[in-house]
Amino acid sequence: MIEIVALSDTMREVVRLAERVAVTDANVLVTGESGAGKDALARLIHARSPRASGALVKIDCAALPRELLEAEFFGYERGAFTGATDARPGRLEAAHGGTLVLDEIAYLPFDAQAKLLRVIEEREFERLGGRRTIKVDARLIALTNVDLDDAVKRRAFREDLFYRLNVVRLQVPPLRERREDIERLSGEFVNVYALKHGRDVTGMTPEALAILKVYEFPGNVRELANTIERAVIVAGAPVIQAADLPEALRAAVLIQKRAKQRQTLSELEADYIGETLAATRGNKTEAARLLGISRKNLYEKLARYKDRG
Repeated sequence: MIEIVALSDTMREVVRLAERVAVTDANVLVTGESGAGKDALARLIHARSPRASGALVKIDCAALPRELLEAEFFGYERGAFTGATDARPGRLEAAHGGTLVLDEIAYLPFDAQAKLLRVIEEREFERLGGRRTIKVDARLIALTNVDLDDAVKRRAFREDLFYRLNVVRLQVPPLRERREDIERLSGEFVNVYALKHGRDVTGMTPEALAILKVYEFPGNVRELANTIERAVIVAGAPVIQAADLPEALRAAVLIQKRAKQRQTLSELEADYIGETLAATRGNKTEAARLLGISRKNLYEKLARYKDRG
């Protein structure tokens, strides 16, 4: 996995704050759109922390079925439920001395939220079906693409747990807001996937890169990675061509460019009025006559377009 690329001012500031908080033991809430790089930021915080030699353990609160979530989280004793033939430690125990990353924290069931709150406050828990209290020392990093402030207002997320997790909040900007990072990220992904797939691909043409820099990337860094991996696989030369990029991506960029080039009706009217005034050397009475409007109406339009410009 590549390291975080932060050439843009917005991402550099996020990384600077992450490095400052990494050396503390504070809980961190990392927010941002899906695929923006929240996982990578969590790995950075762990790697720069005093807990770097400990385990980095992740649990996806959205992917695990509700009935298995607590067993994964807390572990269980033999006989705790049907099928529990042996005792098994949970992710919390595995993260002792290290960092526990709670991905998609907004999807944690309400009853499990209460149990997590107890762990944060008392630093102890019991396995399912167990009576022995287990002490745990793990740093918590919660990730979410959901507006937790709104979830708290809707009573979909516990307010007390939110404040325990939200000691330091890091907002990862979407890729479209840090286009300066696209070229470096693309180069890193080319190297990674060329090695992975045994392809002799070393870079991309300026035309291909220009397309990537314009595209909006709704899937953020994850979508860029997938795009580059596909291009590396289908490339017929050592350098990725524009034609090696997905057709849907190239079409989307073309639509974006056309939308930006197409003038609105008011823009066309403002241009036409300007051209008419130039032709009449600023004579507004003559310009109004040629435009087929009253002199008063012309002044109103000029004032409106002046306010917009």
